[in-house]
Amino acid sequence: MSAPILGFGILYALVGTLVFLSWRDSAILALICCASAVTIFRLAVIHGYHRAGGIAQDVGALRRWERRYAWLTYGCAALIAALNVSVLSAHQPIIHLATVSLIFTFGAGIVSRNAGRPRLCLISQTICVVPVSLAMLIHATFVGPSLLHAHFFILEAILLFVVAVMSIESVRHLYRSAVDHLTTKHDLGKLARYDPLTGLANRLLIRESFLNRTTSCRADQQIALHYLDLDGFKAINDQFGHPVGDVMLAEVAQRLVATVRGNDVVGRVGGDEFVVLQPGVEHQDQAELLARRIIRQLSDTYHINGTEMRISVSIGIALAPVHGLDLDGLMKCADSALYRSKAKGKAQVHFCEIIDAGGGRAVA
Repeated sequence: MSAPILGFGILYALVGTLVFLSWRDSAILALICCASAVTIFRLAVIHGYHRAGGIAQDVGALRRWERRYAWLTYGCAALIAALNVSVLSAHQPIIHLATVSLIFTFGAGIVSRNAGRPRLCLISQTICVVPVSLAMLIHATFVGPSLLHAHFFILEAILLFVVAVMSIESVRHLYRSAVDHLTTKHDLGKLARYDPLTGLANRLLIRESFLNRTTSCRADQQIALHYLDLDGFKAINDQFGHPVGDVMLAEVAQRLVATVRGNDVVGRVGGDEFVVLQPGVEHQDQAELLARRIIRQLSDTYHINGTEMRISVSIGIALAPVHGLDLDGLMKCADSALYRSKAKGKAQVHFCEIIDAGGGRAVA
């Protein structure tokens, strides 16, 4: 956020100028110049960050931008502390009030804009507050105009320290709230896209994955949509109960994930029905090879609660764009091919049928 940084830079310059006009001290002028330079650099970092792509950059680049921003923020905090320590020797309440207000303004800005960076907030507040509080306590030990003078600075030092602690506690609370919110958002997003039993993609994520792959697929490549239905699963579910059936479905999911490639998508669309998206297919033989490999893997013996169980799987395959680019149409076509596989004796694979130009049916 550039506006608050620019506004604070102007405020620092105004307060510093007030002090300089009262004292004509070259050290104060140097602090004003340094603060102006830091403000310009902070604005330049923010501008450069957005020009470089903002949050879309890789993690390494984001960390570099974060380090630059943090060090400049620490520099700003140090300049605030330096100005406050410099004016302690003058017994001018208005000037003292103006410089101390910079600490509170800076702290409020840190909490409101950087609660997601607890380390940045903690270090900045420490740099800004601790030197000033210590300087006030030391200043209070010297004989002033009255005893009340010393008591005032002791009280103000304690007040600064307490406000800083309260600010850091606010940062901790806001940070935890933000993390809880993001965790909940992530969990809800996962629930919306993943099957809770198997951890596989659900219909929504399958659709998103299909759309992403159709846009990135080369013209000479196809996407194979494998529609799977387990053979014999209902009998096992009825005989041994749903808990055993759930264990088997989870095992089937693990075997499917282990069988396909890393860029393939495995999803569960309901019950004992699964879908595999296989992008980058140059010939339908590649899709058939994967389907037969899946049949072999899922037909191996299952050991659940000490009992051996066996199932098989029937598969129907549709190819995009050969059989269309509409996912619902492809699913329907692959489902029809799946039932032809079951009718042929199960543990079979068939491809979707398409209508040729003459009106007859032809197997793809």
